[in-house]
This record gives sequence, structure tokens and C-alpha cells, in this order.
Amino acid sequence: MKIPSQRQSGTVPHVPSSILLCSPGFSTLCSAWRGEQLRNLLAFTAALLPIGALHAQNVVTDWNTIASTAIVTNGGKASVASGVWFAYTSIAVYDAVNAVHQKYQAFYYDRVAPTGASDEAAAVAAAHRVLVSYFPAQQSDLDAAFTKSLNAIVGSAQAKADGMATGEAAAAALIAERANDGLEANATYTPASGPGVWQPTPPGFLAALTPWLGQMRPFTMNSASQFLPDGPTPLTNERWVVEYNTTRLLGEMTSTLRTAAQGEIGMFWAVHTGQQYSRAFGYLAQNYKLDVMDSARLLAILWTGYADTGIGCWNAKFTYNFWRPVTAIRGGGGNSELTADGGWTSLATTPNHPEYPAAHGCATGVSSKLVEDFFGTRKVHVVVDNTITFNDGVHTHTFEDTGDWLEEVYWARILGGLHFHHSLVDGATLGRQVAAQVFGNHFRPRHRHPD
Repeated sequence: MKIPSQRQSGTVPHVPSSILLCSPGFSTLCSAWRGEQLRNLLAFTAALLPIGALHAQNVVTDWNTIASTAIVTNGGKASVASGVWFAYTSIAVYDAVNAVHQKYQAFYYDRVAPTGASDEAAAVAAAHRVLVSYFPAQQSDLDAAFTKSLNAIVGSAQAKADGMATGEAAAAALIAERANDGLEANATYTPASGPGVWQPTPPGFLAALTPWLGQMRPFTMNSASQFLPDGPTPLTNERWVVEYNTTRLLGEMTSTLRTAAQGEIGMFWAVHTGQQYSRAFGYLAQNYKLDVMDSARLLAILWTGYADTGIGCWNAKFTYNFWRPVTAIRGGGGNSELTADGGWTSLATTPNHPEYPAAHGCATGVSSKLVEDFFGTRKVHVVVDNTITFNDGVHTHTFEDTGDWLEEVYWARILGGLHFHHSLVDGATLGRQVAAQVFGNHFRPRHRHPD
């Protein structure tokens, strides 16, 4: 995938200076921008490659899939907020498996499992207990999955029993530690009005989504506002004129500047991110043939980062309450140099929460950096698919560099008409700040002392 601007290692792209200077005062440059130069600038295509034969799942990836069904498909939890329940489950699984192997720092449960305990049984029991605790109405289905998983484990009855007891204890520790953490707390939010202020958006004009998330007690941050970004671009700033016009021209449903391939990118990522990334995270463990311990650690790292970034991102969203492109563009952008387009509609449906910072920038910023940290390189084979949007079946995008993954998401949110440049940059920065804290301070190898 070719991206139209130079990118330093691990950063989201900057809009080129020729575009950043574009305003009504630079009419010749703007005319060129609207024409062939912009077409060339944004000429890139999605990688629609089929998923290769995946390696057999282990119980950790099995229960990541089961968790997705419980949390999203049946539980109905929202795209970013779903990460909290994924984090609950993956942390308990990690602590349970780690109690058997004693390779890494504990997160909540710091005990040693009986010698010979089954790490698989520990993982299954921990995931099952957490999910049943938070989704009691699904206990029948979860119990059936639990029995099926246990029956498939090879090991002695004692090893299974000890593993199950360890998993139950790890889950209990997680549930106790997260009591009264603000999960789904009553958080009243009433939108204000005026230029730059978020308003419910078409077509549904729905109320703001999960405002409680930004008030939760985080997992690794010292507060939900620890990495609060500086805020959206001021409406009087020349860069706002550029950001507004970039999204207006490229993100409109009927844009003639956007190619079909670019439109596919815009729509590919406009799905439930938690559900989409639950599959992508599982594919990582499968494709790299990670064992139970490494799979548990990878998923715990990714979901903890995803959850904390979601908390920080939502705290910022409801601090700044910035308007979405559809509201800004229909209203004229709050700047006399801009022109309103009352019929403007985004390619993708606008999510019902404030624009700044971009949630997908936050989520992919943290995820791409933590994948890089876990594997020790940006050169990681990442597989992401979309199973619901397209009439011709499943679309799959593959990346061989985590920076390319982040970059495509950056452009996707502009091509979809959902975000402005600065929001994506600051969202990715927030995500990478959380990643540094998660990976630097948690899930670390234990320091073993010589005998």
C-alpha cells in the first residue's frame, strides 16, 4: 500500500505542507489540490489478500473468540467500551496461566499454582468465570463451552482440577479488584450547542455513546485523564481550513476524488472495532504458533492497552466535545473562509460520540505499538478482516509492518468522512503513550535470582 506522504518510523502520516497551506488565499494551489495532484497524492489501494491456512487454535484463542460472542454478539457492548470486558477476561486468563508457569509479573493474582496444574484448564476456568460473572444471562451457553473445552484437554484429572482451581482464583481476584471501577456507571451527558460543539448526527441522531467510559478507573493509567491531549484544531486556525476541506472532499459519500479502492478502505474499518480486533488478535497468536502462556500474555497486553486507551480517549472526547465532520460541513465549519454544504453526507455512518480524538486512531495506535513491542519489531504479519460490510464476501487486509496498519486506519477515517487529520494524529499519540506504559510497567518477565 502506497501512502502519499513520508512517514517516520512509528508515526501517523502528516498532511504534506502543500496541503496544509491550502486555503482560499492560495487559490491556485487549492485548485491543483482538488485536481490531479490530489488524485496522485491519495492513490493507494487496499491489500485484499485471503487469510492463509490458520494454525490450530489453543484454549486462549478459543476463549477470546467465545468472549467476543459473549461481549459483543450476545452482550451488545459497544465498539471501544467492549475492550473493558475483553481486558477483564484476558487479564484473568493471563494471571491464571502465569500462576502455573511463573514467568512474568502478575497483574492481580500473584499466587503459585500446584505443581503439575494444567495451564489450559486454568485458562478455561478463568475466562469462563469472568464471563459468567459479567454476563450471567449467558451462563448456559458459557457452561456448555466450558465443558467442551475441558473435555478436549489432555491431562490427568488432578492436573485439570488444580488448573481449574487456579483459574477460578485468578478470576475471583480480577472481579474483586475491579469492583466499583465505574463500569456502566450512570453518567449524564447533555450536548451543548454552537460552532465546534458535538451534536447528535444523522441518520439516527442517537444520544452520545457510553459517556461512562471516560470516567472509569483505568487498569494501568493513574487516571482517565493522564494522557489528555491538547485539544482539536481551533476553528480560526488556517490548519482547520485545510483539515475541513480534506475531509469534505475525500469523505463525502459521492466524492469524485476518491477511488473505488479508497472507498473500500473507508468502509472496511467502519465496523465494530472490538469485534474486528478480537479476530485480528487471535490470528496473531495462531499465525505465530504461540503457546498457551505466550498467547495469554499477548492478548492480556493488547486488551489492557485497548481498554485503557478507550478510557483515556473517551475522557478526552467528553472533555472537548468536538463536532463531527457531518455537523461541521453542513454548518460551514465556524470559519468565514469556509463554505457550508447542507447536503453533505459521509461515506461511512458517523458513530454517535464526539470527534476528537479519533477512537480508531486511539485503538489502532495502542494496538499497533503493543504488537511491535511484543514481537520486538514492526515487521509483523497482521491480518484484519471484515466479515459483514461487503456483498462479495469477506474482505481481508494484510500488513507486514505495524506502521502500515496504523497508516491505513488514519486514511480510512478521513476517506470515510468520519474524522479530521489532527484528531487522528492525537488519537494515535494517546494510544502510543498508553502502550509505552502498559508494556514498560506490566506483564514483564520475572527477575529470577540464581540459586
